Amino acid sequence: MNRTTLGTSGFEISEFVFGAGSIGGVGASASTRAHGLSPEEGFQRLDEARELGITIIDTADSYGGGESEKTVGRWLHERRPEDFVVSTKVGLISRPDGSRGVDLSRPHIERRLARSIERLGRVDLYLSHVPDPGTPIEETLEAFTRAQESGLIGAYGVSNVDRQKLETILQTADAKSLHRPVVVENRLNLLDRGDEAELLPLVVAEGLAYTPFSPLAGGVLSERYLDGASPEAGSRIAVAGDLYYKGFHSPENLERVAALRERAKERSTSVSGLALAWLRDHPAVTAPIVAPRTSAQWDAVHDAMGIRLDGDEHAEISGIFPRRAAGR
Repeated sequence: MNRTTLGTSGFEISEFVFGAGSIGGVGASASTRAHGLSPEEGFQRLDEARELGITIIDTADSYGGGESEKTVGRWLHERRPEDFVVSTKVGLISRPDGSRGVDLSRPHIERRLARSIERLGRVDLYLSHVPDPGTPIEETLEAFTRAQESGLIGAYGVSNVDRQKLETILQTADAKSLHRPVVVENRLNLLDRGDEAELLPLVVAEGLAYTPFSPLAGGVLSERYLDGASPEAGSRIAVAGDLYYKGFHSPENLERVAALRERAKERSTSVSGLALAWLRDHPAVTAPIVAPRTSAQWDAVHDAMGIRLDGDEHAEISGIFPRRAAGR
């Protein structure tokens, strides 16, 4: 697998990131924890990622109620992979009643970072999971800066931000002589291109890395739901469609995916492989986050690794899908 540089962090990573958000649940929601990967399945996906050449893991302290970090930590301890970058996130609190909270205060970050290091063994890259309107940005950036300067983390980043929020973060860091974030982790795929209009030009101009999640829109960007097929029980759309993938599974989108299938046939590849290749070859993208639920779902990554899109081909595929944002 090809390697790339993660912004100004100094980390060299694989061109795809393994997302561990399905270990112990689907994302951070308490309502989906019964539908995630077991620790044993998580180990298997992690082994498969390593065999494929992936060298970076993305998790969060809230995924699966903490089970994701625990499983990743046990895997790192037992497998001891070389040159792996360990990335986790902080700030999102998922309560047992299904509600959510946010806390990016300095005390919370310090406590959760200590716990993440205990679970994972180390944290190379530390991201804010979601913006916290109740904590001054300066306080959050000071906490990340202190962690970086003390050697607890190698660098930090931000997730789920818009252009205005990112501008404020960068301006605050510069004005207060604090470390800047090196990476933005947002959702981007052919069905949700909302970041392209405003955020991505800033990301590129500032030299930040960009690692998008949900590259296949919960599986809609595949052959799975074409020709009248309904979401299967246990699939991401069936389990968390309204929670994480709202607006993706629609007749209009499926018509566009059917058109993408015709382009995939011309290349003798899969719809999902072509959709992943489009994202990886996006000029603003550093490395997409992939999170296969089964061993067979690695086929899309294999297919994408065999495809390289030039500018014209990338634009042709883009033309099938309107540049718009899906509901987040």
